[in-house]
Amino acid sequence: QVQLVESGGALVQPGGSLRLSCAALGSPFRDYAMLWYRQISGKGSEWVGTITSDGRNANYAPSVTKGRFFISRDNAKNSVYLQMTSLEPEDTAVYYCYVSSPLSTWGQGTQVIVSS
Repeated sequence: QVQLVESGGALVQPGGSLRLSCAALGSPFRDYAMLWYRQISGKGSEWVGTITSDGRNANYAPSVTKGRFFISRDNAKNSVYLQMTSLEPEDTAVYYCYVSSPLSTWGQGTQVIVSS
């Protein structure tokens, strides 16, 4: 059993940066790909990106990230990160991390608000 705990969400001005963290508790996650999603109020969830288990490769949703987001992980710390830059009001959302099958577990989410 694994529990994912996101942190780092905040209120940030347009153009600012944030780094979200997702810590895996209770079970090592180094064997699994990790994903980030976001949910904008009133809309469905959007896939943000995926990082492979070894951290060597990551794929991103281009319409979401626009080259501004970067996913990394530290398996020694059982953590994955989402670095976000040049934030726009449209990035306002709750961001979730997700560990791939067979653990298939969601975190509780962390709120990001981009506003002046």
